[in-house]
Amino acid sequence: MLKQVAVAGRWRLVMTGLVALVLSALAASVAGMYLGSVRDVLELIPGLMVLLPPSINMRGSISGVLASRLSSSMHLGEFEVAFEKTSVLGGNLRASLVVTVLIAFVLGLFAWGVTTLLGEHGIGITDFVLISVISGIISGIIVLAITILVAVASHRHGVDLDMIGAPTVTTSGDVVTLPILIVTALGLLSLDPGLRFGLFFIVLCAVGVSAVSVRYLTTEVREIVREIVPLLIPLSLLGTFAGATYALDLDRLISFAALLILIPPFMGGCGSIGGILCSRLATGMHTGVFYPHLRPEREVYPHFATTYLYAFVLLPLMAVVAHGAALVMGLSSPGLLAMGLIATGAGIIVLSLVNIVSYVTASMSFRYGLDPDNFGIPVITSIIDLLGAAILIGVINMVL
Repeated sequence: MLKQVAVAGRWRLVMTGLVALVLSALAASVAGMYLGSVRDVLELIPGLMVLLPPSINMRGSISGVLASRLSSSMHLGEFEVAFEKTSVLGGNLRASLVVTVLIAFVLGLFAWGVTTLLGEHGIGITDFVLISVISGIISGIIVLAITILVAVASHRHGVDLDMIGAPTVTTSGDVVTLPILIVTALGLLSLDPGLRFGLFFIVLCAVGVSAVSVRYLTTEVREIVREIVPLLIPLSLLGTFAGATYALDLDRLISFAALLILIPPFMGGCGSIGGILCSRLATGMHTGVFYPHLRPEREVYPHFATTYLYAFVLLPLMAVVAHGAALVMGLSSPGLLAMGLIATGAGIIVLSLVNIVSYVTASMSFRYGLDPDNFGIPVITSIIDLLGAAILIGVINMVL
């Protein structure tokens, strides 16, 4: 009887995650449609495609860490709806806001550097930093607010945040960050150069204030920032290389706009599945259910299998939606069969790597006294960004 109850409980968790993933994939497809509709802007502003994937990824990573840490605090009985500096929710929120500003600044520098290496000279370093920081702050605040609302709702209604946090956060990052980034870029580049330089000075002041404010946070929150920032800086660089991968094949993506529509739900869906796995592994290690052995324990393998279950449902659905959306919008598509092969083939390869990297990241961070909540989702989403971009472009070239 107890075994049947446990199986039923696990199945309910799996179905909760699946419903969240399907809804997230459909919502992310809206971001994909927007991306397909602004393909002319991507050609008009060289380097914007380089900034796009890491900007989306960083919103998801920062808010994903917040959701994962709050979920672990719920399982440990430490969570409460309070925003004081010393509370779990208030402290983590302050850390997330500081990290958002600092990483957006670094990301602007990296995007300019990678674009310069590619030989694109459309916009300068100050413009990249302005676009990254201003769009990052606006979208970051919105995504963090959504994350907190989901966390509070899941706490009050007894829903496991591990199963809905990553899909919600990732999709919010897609849907919110993409249009804000495009609108911010168009708005800033239409301003007088002198005014843009003045804004750049204000942005530098905001970055400086964020860096100094770390000293006035609680000891625990300072540790969160000190763990996350050194991790996200190199991961931001990986994200810009992912953007460069798309930029180098931008002509093909624009010629078949359905592929542009596919990118946000594909990357977001794979990231959400990986995020669920990371959150479950982190919670399991915090609560003593899993131990960081070199070889995964038997209890871990059902979580790996769930990853593939989600993949075989979501990936064909993404292909159908992207192809249908392209037809409705009057955009070109390589065909439903080709879209299905591209999405499913690339996705299975990516998620096979996700299973391995998720477990290794959680185990290594926990074994060395670091919080797997801080490392799992950022590492996974960044790896998905880079390897996912390379694998997706590779499969596209094979199929087409």
